[in-house]
Amino acid sequence: MKIEADALKLDGIRHGFFTRKGGISTGIYESLNIGLGSDDTRDKVLENRQRVADEFQIPSERLVSPYQIHSPDVIAVTGPWEDGSNRKADALVTNVPHLAIGVATADCGPILFADTDSGVVGAAHSGWKGAHSGVLQNTVAAMETLGAKRQSIVAVLGPTISQKAYEVGPEFFERFVDAAADHGRYFKPSQKPTHHMFDLPAFITDCLKDMNLDKVVDLSLCTYADEERFFSYRRTTHRNEPDYGRQISAISLGY
Repeated sequence: MKIEADALKLDGIRHGFFTRKGGISTGIYESLNIGLGSDDTRDKVLENRQRVADEFQIPSERLVSPYQIHSPDVIAVTGPWEDGSNRKADALVTNVPHLAIGVATADCGPILFADTDSGVVGAAHSGWKGAHSGVLQNTVAAMETLGAKRQSIVAVLGPTISQKAYEVGPEFFERFVDAAADHGRYFKPSQKPTHHMFDLPAFITDCLKDMNLDKVVDLSLCTYADEERFFSYRRTTHRNEPDYGRQISAISLGY
């Protein structure tokens, strides 16, 4: 049902990079689809989210995730969402125990952060746009605002689409290389003329390493290739399927 990173098996921390297994959804959403934005039956999604919350031994309302918009925006949360609260962001941070913060993904990178010395955790959703616009740096800065120290922060990248499965067009390539000449190292030529294969995991982990955190780990799990365990937006697109499920990666303080 979930994958745990050795680097996050820390005192006072619960976490999980949840797979698509262990839920009740069927068809293209089989089985642990937690995507409230999907066209899956809402009651099934809510039950799936309850099962994730059960892994943290908390009520389902204390499993908090944002309304993701591929932005650099981060919200510091102190409890369950209140009616009318702004949920639009791509990362959450907290220093409140027994509150699980998580992000939904289906190819983009889920990154879980923890500073056990200061008692601060974070969760970020990072596709190319979020990484390019600063969501990772903003997550670390938001953790520091809560008292974390970057030299004590552990960051782990969970299941993400790999370079072998991520083909992009010339406009994408030009945007990255124009931003920084050395960004060319994240691309390999594809079999299509003017197209390239983009290494999103390497780009994310390099952004994290540039911040001099205590530890940066990539679990090296490909969402596209491992259909048995992970949902993939790109795989769904290639098959012309009408929708796709989402998996969640979450972290909390306290036992």
